[in-house]
Amino acid sequence: MTAEPKLTEIAERVAAEAADLVRKRRAELRDGAAMSVGTKSSDTDVVTAADKESERLIRARLTELRPGDAVLGEEEGGSAGEAAEDAVTWVVDPIDGTVNFLYGYPAFSVSVAAQIGGVSVAGAVIDPVSGRRWTATRGEGAWLDGSPVRVGSPASLDQTLLATGFAYRSDRRQRQARLMTSMLGRVRDIRRGGSSALDLCAVATGWVDAYFEHGLSRWDWAAGALIAAEAGATVSLPGSDPELGEDAIMAASPAIAAPLRAALLDCDAGSV
Repeated sequence: MTAEPKLTEIAERVAAEAADLVRKRRAELRDGAAMSVGTKSSDTDVVTAADKESERLIRARLTELRPGDAVLGEEEGGSAGEAAEDAVTWVVDPIDGTVNFLYGYPAFSVSVAAQIGGVSVAGAVIDPVSGRRWTATRGEGAWLDGSPVRVGSPASLDQTLLATGFAYRSDRRQRQARLMTSMLGRVRDIRRGGSSALDLCAVATGWVDAYFEHGLSRWDWAAGALIAAEAGATVSLPGSDPELGEDAIMAASPAIAAPLRAALLDCDAGSV
């Protein structure tokens, strides 16, 4: 098996190349260039030609650097790879925050993670607009632009800045909005950025104290959740805490993880 730090290097290199492409395509849109835009699960779940181009680039580079590894991507699918315990699967989100990308709102990212046995062991999330690079290796910490990062330590739940996101389906979005309305009186404030990968990195960097959302896919969290965990966050992945919801993810500073979970349950998060 390849050493995990080497996988992190590859994830960062490939994500950086894709981020350069995404930044160029966004500039072209700003200058008035046309771009093909389609929809997936709903009219609000958009996919652009840039998403597809970014994923094709990532797949091509991974084929060069890691021939034989499986790739699971948001746009072209894939599988979890072979059952061998040391088999590597790359989990790719070519643009996390496509709606933001389309509008020019500067909160989208490229996310690339290496998983072994379904567990993230290396990952990189890159913000094409600012150029910021978050990376992590299992058991070795998390970094922003090469400097170690660490989660914040809020004094209490009512001093917690909570990040969240909303689903594409209207009915679920409304249930999520009701949940967050209930949570507003229990935390300092709530942020909704539109890129789950960046939200998880914000937890890792201490820019927010916690993040909670339902309905993410593996490519949304594979790199970001590892980065948050390696920065010291308490992380609950989809499927690991059914009381919060089978598809719920939570990443929080250990200082408030327990009271946050209790508050979410009290606000009926499991029914969202």
